[in-house]
Amino acid sequence: MNRSVVLGVIPARYASTRLPGKPLADIAGKPMVVRVVEQALRSELLNDVIVATDDIRILSAVQEHGYQAMLTSVECVSGTDRVAEIAKIKDADIVVNIQGDEPFISPDSIDKAIRLLLDDDKLLMGTLACRISDTDVLFSPDTVKVVMDTHGNALYFSRSPVPFCRDIIDKSEWLDDNQYYQHIGLYVYSSRFLAEYTTWPQSSLEKTEKLEQLRVLQNGIRIKIAEISETPLSVDTPEDLQSARIEAAIIENRKEGFVEA
Repeated sequence: MNRSVVLGVIPARYASTRLPGKPLADIAGKPMVVRVVEQALRSELLNDVIVATDDIRILSAVQEHGYQAMLTSVECVSGTDRVAEIAKIKDADIVVNIQGDEPFISPDSIDKAIRLLLDDDKLLMGTLACRISDTDVLFSPDTVKVVMDTHGNALYFSRSPVPFCRDIIDKSEWLDDNQYYQHIGLYVYSSRFLAEYTTWPQSSLEKTEKLEQLRVLQNGIRIKIAEISETPLSVDTPEDLQSARIEAAIIENRKEGFVEA
């Protein structure tokens, strides 16, 4: 895909059970979604970045900071649907779905995912994963795990710890003899595949695990994984938001030279 046009879309929904209005949560003087936009714009491979939202307040906040945002249909049931709606009206070869609750997403990670499709013109979808080093993360149903083949293609995604260590009774030892990977929810698609994928009905595995990407695997489509070294902070709870504010304050102070060596 030489000279491919790459579009980054950040879905941002106002409603949230634990953090209503989460995209607008203030993090060191900026709404969280704006911080995501600014990180994405540091990517070397993205040609354009747009926020796809269901709420005029998010639209206004993004535009007030000088960035692009568009309202999507109220019929969109997921972030992927919002991304696909924007992709239909934008001329792009590759579309990147960037999570709106990761204010410190690495531009290098975004580019690493994009290169999966740039380097393989037969690949339709790619995503990211990071090695797990913490037992609590491994056994948390909130952490999505991915198993890969020897070529870096996803075999399965699950909320359960996979693979299962049948012969190791002490679960604290599972990480000693096996490599486990946490799925990072940034997706890269060919635009034509994204348009088709969002028309498919939910698959049985998707419904069971509540994981959209299983619809892709269950329909026999390959998903390639790029490994990154660090899991980005995802803001899902008030505690996460406080951590993000502390991290942002440290970053801002470093820019101003206020942090001691």
